[in-house]
Amino acid sequence: MAKYKIIINPVSGKGTGKDHIAGIERVLTELGLDFDLVTTERVGHAIDLTREAVAAGYDVVVAGGGDGTCNEVINGLMEAKAAGQGTAAMGVISIGRGNDFAFSMGLPTHWEDDVRLLAGANKRQIDIGWLKGGDYPEGRYFGNGVGIGFDAVVGFVSAKYKHLSGFPSYIVAALQSIFVYYKAPLLKIEYDDQVITQDSLMVSIMNGRRLGGGFMLAPNGKADDNLFDLNIVRQVNKLQMILLLVRYIQGKQAGHPAVKTCLGHKVTVTAIKGTIPAHADGETMCTEGHHLSMETLPGQLELIC
Repeated sequence: MAKYKIIINPVSGKGTGKDHIAGIERVLTELGLDFDLVTTERVGHAIDLTREAVAAGYDVVVAGGGDGTCNEVINGLMEAKAAGQGTAAMGVISIGRGNDFAFSMGLPTHWEDDVRLLAGANKRQIDIGWLKGGDYPEGRYFGNGVGIGFDAVVGFVSAKYKHLSGFPSYIVAALQSIFVYYKAPLLKIEYDDQVITQDSLMVSIMNGRRLGGGFMLAPNGKADDNLFDLNIVRQVNKLQMILLLVRYIQGKQAGHPAVKTCLGHKVTVTAIKGTIPAHADGETMCTEGHHLSMETLPGQLELIC
C-alpha cells in the first residue's frame, strides 16, 4: 500500500488552512489511505519536510495549501531527486488563496475533491521550471509560472490585504498597482534565438495556465510540452492597462498590439534601465532584481491527477 505524507500549511488561505485539517483527516481515513499528516511552522519548512519524507520512503507527498506550499513541495521533491535521496509522486489539496497551480494542472480546486483524487491511480509527468537570479543565485524550481514586473507587484500588494482573499484580492491589487507600477523598465528579453529590447511592464513565463486566481496568462498552456508560454507587455498608459486586465481575465490578450505571445525553452530577462520585481508561483524571487534566467526541465515530476 502506498504511503502518503500530507503536508498542511495552517496559515494558507489567509489563515484558514488549519480549519480544514479535521476534514482532511476524516476523508483520508474513510478512503483507507496509509498517511501521516504534519503541519508547517515556518517559511521553507515544507521543503525540508518533503525531503525528509522522500528519504523515509513515502510514495506520495501532498501539498496542502496554496501555490506557495505547492512550490515548496516541488522544490523539496526536486532537491531530493537531485541529491539521490529518491523520488515520490506529488499530490495537491487546494486550501490556498489562488490555487493556480492546481487549476493549471487540471486538478479540482475544492479540498475534498482533491483528497478523494489521492486514492486514484492516475498520474502524469509534468515539466518543471528552473530559475536563477534575483534573491536565488543558486536557483529555485517552479511549477506554474514566473511573473516579472506588474504581475509581481500585484502579488506583493494582494499579500498585504488582511480581510480580502482569493481572486477579488488580486483584482483590487491589480487596480491599485496600476497607480504604483506604471513606468516600465527597459528590459532585454532573450528566448531561444530571439531578442527583444523594449520598455516592458510585464513579462510572464508560464509552465501552467493561470496566475493571480483568475488571470489566464497562458490559456493554451501545457505543462508537458517542454515549452514556456511567454507574455510580454510593452509600455502602455493606465487606461490601456485597465483594458488589458479584462483581456487577461478572459484569456484574450493574444493579438493585442501591446502584447507579444510566444513560446520558448530558455528565457533570460535583463534590466538595462530600472529594476525587475519577480515572483515564481507567487513566491517572491526579488523586489529589485537585474537579471533572471529560466529554463524548462521536461517530465521531471509525477503528479496525481
